[in-house]
Amino acid sequence: MKTTIKTLLLLTIALAGTAFTINPIERKDVKESTITWTGKKILGSHTGNINLTSGYLEMDGEELVGGMFEVDMTSITNTDLGPDYQAKLVGHLKSGDFFAVEEFPTSTLAIKSATKKGNTYSVVANLTVKGVTEPVNFELVMGVSAARATVVIDRTKYDIRYGSGDFFDDLGDKTISNNFELDVMMKF
Repeated sequence: MKTTIKTLLLLTIALAGTAFTINPIERKDVKESTITWTGKKILGSHTGNINLTSGYLEMDGEELVGGMFEVDMTSITNTDLGPDYQAKLVGHLKSGDFFAVEEFPTSTLAIKSATKKGNTYSVVANLTVKGVTEPVNFELVMGVSAARATVVIDRTKYDIRYGSGDFFDDLGDKTISNNFELDVMMKF
């Protein structure tokens, strides 16, 4: 009798496991997916791009249930300045004042949960930047061949405090917003 119950239990567990198969949607072409960053300061803003190294979305049937993405922090660029100022800004962003890319060449985002309303998901994820992991929340719009999200990140949570009015006095018009934005378009 014990053998029959154990066999039945194992068979039930095996069948239940196959009923909830999770399939990853892998991002197949790095060049077609984009990440555009925007950082703001008192007297304006700067924009640029950064490359997605790898990534996938985990689907349970038609439902998003997870995912993992890796970003190449060494690929950061600027798109709104001339060549001389671009090099200066990008060099500063790669320095220890900001992302310390020599020490931390990648950042990751791991989706922990997603709640669906129509074709939009409210996502809870863990973002790791400069070796620090913090939760982030954002909306992700899922299409047939692409997903799009705008993620607002408080840089000070990742020990990026340069130019922050919360940590330095008398910055005046040199104050940099604590939040920066990533506009992500992932094609699959």
